[in-house]
Formats: sequence, C-alpha cells, structure tokens
Amino acid sequence: MRYLLPAAIAAALMMAFAPAASAAERDPKIDKAVSRALDYLVREQRRQGHWEANNGQYKVAMTALAGLALLSEGSTTTRGKYAPNVSQAVDYLLDMSQPNGLIGYQDDYRYTYGHGFSMLFLSSVFGEEEDAERREDIRRVLTKAVQFSGYAQTDRGGWGYVSAKDGNNFDEGSTCITQVQGLRACRNAGIPVPSEIIDRARQYIDDCLTEDGGVQYSIMRQGGPRPPITAAAIAALFSSGEYEGSNVKKMLDFCERNIWPGGGGMQSTFGHWHYAHYYYAQVMYRLGGDKWERYRREIGDTIIRKQSADGSWQEGHVGPVYTTAMNATILQLDKGYLPIFQR
Repeated sequence: MRYLLPAAIAAALMMAFAPAASAAERDPKIDKAVSRALDYLVREQRRQGHWEANNGQYKVAMTALAGLALLSEGSTTTRGKYAPNVSQAVDYLLDMSQPNGLIGYQDDYRYTYGHGFSMLFLSSVFGEEEDAERREDIRRVLTKAVQFSGYAQTDRGGWGYVSAKDGNNFDEGSTCITQVQGLRACRNAGIPVPSEIIDRARQYIDDCLTEDGGVQYSIMRQGGPRPPITAAAIAALFSSGEYEGSNVKKMLDFCERNIWPGGGGMQSTFGHWHYAHYYYAQVMYRLGGDKWERYRREIGDTIIRKQSADGSWQEGHVGPVYTTAMNATILQLDKGYLPIFQR
C-alpha cells in the first residue's frame, strides 16, 4: 500500500532538506551583497515587527516581502541568524488578520497585494513552525485568508486592488498573480483551497493573453501587453503546476523578446523593472539549464552594481525596503529554501 505524507508535513520536509547551492557554486560577491541587504532590512524593521514603503505605506505587503527575503536565507521563526525578525513579522501579520479573513487594513486602497504576499509568507513559515499554539494561529489565519480570496475574486476570475465587492468588480493582472501564488502556497502547506478558485484565475490569465504572447493589464482595460505582468503570469502558472501548453510557450517567447535576453530587458527601459525580474527570475530558475546560469550571472552583476553603501537599493518610487527585499530574494533563489520557488 502506498502512503502519502500530509501536504503540510511534505512541505516542511521539502524546506528542511532543500538542496541549497554549495559554497563552490555561489559567487562570494553575491553572498556578500545578500548579507548586506538582509542586514539593512533588519535595521529597517519597526519595533512592532513590520516594514514600510515610502511614507509609511503598504506595511503588510512590505512585511511579507521582507520576511520572504529572510526566509530565503534559510532562517525560520526559531532557527538561523534572522529568526527573531521572522518571528516578529509572523506575529505582526497574524495580528493584521481581520474577522472577514483579510490580512491587512480595510482602508488600504491596494490591500489585495498585502493579502496575497502574506499568504505566501505565512504558508512558507507554517511547515517549520515549532510552537503548537502559533502554528494553529497560522492555520486559522490562512484558512480564513483563503476564504477571503475566494470572496474577493471577480466574476471574470481575477482580482483587483480591493475585493470585487469593494472595487465594483474591477480586476487586473498583477493582483491576480499575487493571489494565485499565495493560494497555491497555502495549498502546498495543507490549507484547503477550492480548485475552482485557481482554475478561474488561470482562465483569467488566458483571457488576458494578446496575440503576440504578452499579458495585458486587464480584460476590462484592454491595451498592449505588459512585460512585467507577463513574467508574473508565467511564474503564477508554474506555481500552480502548469509548465507546458501553447499559451505558456507564447508567454515565454514574449518574455525572451521583451525582458531578457533581447529587448533591452537588462536595462531599466520599462516600468516596474524589479517587479518584472522578481517573477522572471523565478521562471528562469525553474527552467534551469544554460539559460538560467547565464541569466543568474547577468542579473546578479546588474543588481550588485546598483547596491547602495548601506546595503539597500534605492531605485523606484515604492521605496528601498521593496527593492531590497525583491533583489535579495532574486539573489537567493538558487538556495532553494522556499517550496513555492523550488524546481
């Protein structure tokens, strides 16, 4: 008889025994840059356990993204250099869980980003949490968070900056991606996720596909394809288990033309550069092979070259916590600690 491990235990084992890249395989310059970046994030963590974007914005989203960067180093809530910081971030996000399941502030006009990233972060922590009471708290919060995401999904299968009810059923691609990855991480951790939610989201991505293989901003606001959203869409499809098919191939070809290589993708010539490469790096890592090795070298050189003396990255309008967390995660993908990003 064949026995299957519960999903939560399997996820924990995957994380515990993840094949981190050996010291011989990793560039010492990369490791030094990552260490400086993570130390910067630690200095920026507030006493309440959260991080902030410029002007004190997006506390929930920044906390989840910074927490993911620390998890990518190998730390957990109880082990590793950044265990205290991860633990504080978990407690903050648990405190941000609302009675309706939203992780965040109802008056945040883009709360679905924080909600999706929080599901991803807390799911990544869940399998390694050793405190039984807090583990149960995480399970409870994630279960309600999944229910909220289902409630917030629009008639077309996407998500907007707020729930369908709060946002007059508006949806767009980037928030859809965040929800799909968060929901898939929940499912991987053993949290029940109705398959129809993800199936409808995958259909939404297909419906946003343009003739040249790019993904447009929204079904409602049709326009030209967006390279960053296209890269994010592939990452979300990979996370949901879809690696093949004509649409995936079209999107991969589009990204190769418009992000990297070709299309000036290694230059900051289009908007949301960090967002694009945060997801495209996940895609390239999962694909592996010579393209990943080449991409890893070139994206690493580009990122390191722009690092500030304090360990942060200052580009973009969101703020240095955002860019530093994203860049630090990109540079650590090959350590293989986060199940959602693993091959």
